[in-house]
Amino acid sequence: MIDDEKPLVWLHGEIKTPPFSTKARIEAGCLLRQLQIGITLTLPQSRPMPSIGVHCHELRTNDENVTWRIIYLLDTDAIVILEVFEKKTQQTPKEIIKNCQRRIRLYESA
Repeated sequence: MIDDEKPLVWLHGEIKTPPFSTKARIEAGCLLRQLQIGITLTLPQSRPMPSIGVHCHELRTNDENVTWRIIYLLDTDAIVILEVFEKKTQQTPKEIIKNCQRRIRLYESA
């Protein structure tokens, strides 16, 4: 790892095949790698999620028949993965938002 790269810190979820298709897993991995080396992602790949917290974003990966979301926090020294889930509705479920907020509190208190 190069000195200025940020590590991935997984608090919840994983990206593997299955349930992700191989193509979607590789796409998600490439997008996370871009974040690690400091590339700022915007729509359509990523969007801010201020409803979860400051510096929180939603990474979007479209699979064959599934839309995957990876909620992450851009911390000063890491990319923190808060949640990986299949998105089935327009809005992010309130339970997902609450769980991510709880994980941020636990991460920051550690």
